[in-house]
Amino acid sequence: MRRSSYRPADLAREHGISTQTVRNYERDGVLPPARRTPSGYRAYTAVHVRALRAYLALIPAHGYATSGEIMRAVNAGDLDTALRAIDRSHAQLLRDRETLDAVEVAVGLLTRPPAASRPDRPPTSRPDLSPAGGPHQPPTGRPERPLAIGGLARRVGVTPAALRKWERAGILAPSRGQATGYRLYSADDVRDAELAHLLRRGGYRLDHIATVVRQVRDAAGTEPLAESLENWRRRLTDRGRAMLTAAARLAEHLSPPDD
Repeated sequence: MRRSSYRPADLAREHGISTQTVRNYERDGVLPPARRTPSGYRAYTAVHVRALRAYLALIPAHGYATSGEIMRAVNAGDLDTALRAIDRSHAQLLRDRETLDAVEVAVGLLTRPPAASRPDRPPTSRPDLSPAGGPHQPPTGRPERPLAIGGLARRVGVTPAALRKWERAGILAPSRGQATGYRLYSADDVRDAELAHLLRRGGYRLDHIATVVRQVRDAAGTEPLAESLENWRRRLTDRGRAMLTAAARLAEHLSPPDD
């Protein structure tokens, strides 16, 4: 028979967290408000038990910020907002996978002989991301014309200040417009920015990212790039699996059995 009331310690014990953490989650809105006993103690219910399970499962799948957004929307009865946040997170995971796929093509090309040593190819200072058999159409879609800094920032999902910081770190090398002097980012610059954003979210330092981007840009070796991509693909796989678990926990919370 299900219990009708739980203490903060009961919820905390299941997940190996402190009772203060449980109270903080309630304060932050990721758990619904608890009713109080006549003596002022919190009295949680099975709803709170399921909400906590859902929230803790969401974190490795979607991160703290998005997980909090999802749970606050659910607790407010705004399911559309919660699902929209989940959709954005899934879309970002797909974009990460597509970027990895494109860069892994580059890794394969970096192991080929340099273009200058192949009579069928003219020399080039950057690796061609075309797979064997035809021109490459990157899954994320490369721009046909150079982008200004604001356009690239919106596309990648970072601030213009971040792009300028990456430039100072040697990650990006945009050209300048002849008439205006403004930064202009080519299709290769977009690729470099997307790769930098991917690795930055993976926790890599800017100096490491600069090294990795140079491997793609200059075809000067594959070991740092291959290692970074292998580690990040494992993280993407772990995140995808976490999304499955999180979806199950959230579904249990949204459509509970009869309590």
